[in-house]
Amino acid sequence: MSMGAYDEEEHERREQQASKVDTDFDDERTIYHGKVEYDSGESAEELLDQFERMKSD
Repeated sequence: MSMGAYDEEEHERREQQASKVDTDFDDERTIYHGKVEYDSGESAEELLDQFERMKSD
């Protein structure tokens, strides 16, 4: 068979494989607790200074 030739058996095999549903994985959802804070009031220079302080700690 030449490269790029249509292979009907391979196509059917892939179709069957793609249509199977894998139910062996854990279907339980993970719940995260916590909070996210956004602070956009500082200038870029203040944020860089804060970043440098955090790196040195």
